Amino acid sequence: MYQIKTVSEELVAHGVSTCHGCGLELVIRAVLRELGERTIIVIPPGCAALFSGYGPETALKIPGFQGNLENTAAYAAGIRRGLKRQGINDVHVLGFAGDGATVDIGLQALSGAMDRDENIIYVCYDNEAYMNTGIQGSGSTPCNAWTTTTPAGKKGIPKDMMLFAKAHHIDYAATASVGYMDDLAQKIKKAKQVSGMAYLHVCAPCPTGWGYSPCDTVKVAKLAVDTGLWNLYELEYGKVKITKRIMVRKPVEEYLQMQKRFRSLTEEEKNILRISVDLSTKELEQLERMGE
Repeated sequence: MYQIKTVSEELVAHGVSTCHGCGLELVIRAVLRELGERTIIVIPPGCAALFSGYGPETALKIPGFQGNLENTAAYAAGIRRGLKRQGINDVHVLGFAGDGATVDIGLQALSGAMDRDENIIYVCYDNEAYMNTGIQGSGSTPCNAWTTTTPAGKKGIPKDMMLFAKAHHIDYAATASVGYMDDLAQKIKKAKQVSGMAYLHVCAPCPTGWGYSPCDTVKVAKLAVDTGLWNLYELEYGKVKITKRIMVRKPVEEYLQMQKRFRSLTEEEKNILRISVDLSTKELEQLERMGE
């Protein structure tokens, strides 16, 4: 069972000025609870910069700094190598970035770190747009979703970062969601045990950008999983393992109708989405059976 720590045990300060219902805040608190105080964090500009702080102030009780959008993975790799040079092997090095700084701007540095199998943990909190700068579309924005740069709905399919990780043959990669915190906690525990690169891609709903009530963040995150739109699985040395099986999927409409960003979808577009969910779920199950 997922355990909440006391205020004194938390590594993240209370009263951080994130938006009400921020999925990102749930992610960073959960991740640091599992990694513990022997952790160094690298955060790029974005929503998570609220945690790295301003000037001499910070919201975290661990060392770290705010880098640049494009090189979170490179910074983390450099820190890890510096620690190794000093003979320090009991510190986790964490790159913590949003989808914009991961699937778009930071993709090259992330690819390099994966290619070298750097012993770092990289967590992407995916709120599916550039939320900090005005809700612009990113490479992770769902097809037909509204953003300020795709007012008629985004055209194109979001990047599959798990296939990206699989292509690099890293030790461990997993999807997770704030809707299933036990699953997220278990995957962080696995990530900190591997001797090479570990990558987690976490669904972090944003009430401001997605257009739903702040009190419904966990409900929205659960619906993403329960409808099959966000599959929970992991890749251990390239082998697929589904970690949350949905025996009877809920209708995708339950997820879509809660969010203003999907209010302009036509019935045809909704039907295409249903078909894509069926296909992606069957493909994932087939890969698991094949042991790939």
